[in-house]
Amino acid sequence: MQPAIGLTEKSLSKSIQMLTVLLSDEVILYTKTRNFHWNVAGESFMELHKLFQNQYSALEETIDTVAERIGKLGGKAIGTMKEFLENTRLKENPGVYAAQKGMLMDLVNDHQMVIVELRKDIASSETNGDAGTTDFLTGILEYHETTAWILRRYLN
Repeated sequence: MQPAIGLTEKSLSKSIQMLTVLLSDEVILYTKTRNFHWNVAGESFMELHKLFQNQYSALEETIDTVAERIGKLGGKAIGTMKEFLENTRLKENPGVYAAQKGMLMDLVNDHQMVIVELRKDIASSETNGDAGTTDFLTGILEYHETTAWILRRYLN
């Protein structure tokens, strides 16, 4: 049953597609952060190991809330790596095992890219008349801004 929440089918479809791309970005970023948690080495090993763990745990919560938002709008959340890779805006680096600085730079770049794209998505959802998704995306934007800031502090 489609939700009767004051949005047209077209508006719902646009929001669901936008959220599907965000879900894909979050899953890829989660996977990358988890990979770095497993493979970090060097002087700051334990600190970065814990930092990455905290970040992938937060991303896991974000992933769940994005998938649930898709459901609230009447959509189905994708759930396979193939689908995530087809919909993400992020790039993977298979077979590359970066040193600490490379890991930090990669994560900073990804979080900043997600921030830029979220700003566009927020503007689009405002135009689409979906105030709930606009507010929802703003909260996720703030999380990524904080995370990018923390990661950048390690690179100064």
